[in-house]
Amino acid sequence: MTRVLFVGQVPETVDFSDPALPPGLNAEKIHAGINVAEAKIAERGWVGDVCNIPPDDDGIATLEKQLASATYDCVVIGAGLRLPPKGLLMFEKVVNAVHKAAPGCAIAFNTRPEDTAEAANRWV
Repeated sequence: MTRVLFVGQVPETVDFSDPALPPGLNAEKIHAGINVAEAKIAERGWVGDVCNIPPDDDGIATLEKQLASATYDCVVIGAGLRLPPKGLLMFEKVVNAVHKAAPGCAIAFNTRPEDTAEAANRWV
């Protein structure tokens, strides 16, 4: 069975004033998008896990623990970790944690939570 991990930043820790993020975005909209992503993943018959992490080394430890808990076919890294330029170091840490903990796993990137299943589908 296909297993997908969706990694994103804890919505309540996002700096929504960052101009790199879409205007009007807020934690509630991100949570709603995650719910859509989970439903789309389930509709495909896949097992989906969500790992929302804080933007710090504790977040990387949380991600590493999640990656050790299951074998994933694809890890989708959310746009909130990838888009803001000031988050580049955290994004690199996330990519490297996935690469190290799940070397045979595909890595995909979404543009918003709602297209997570489509991002994973490109690689599984």
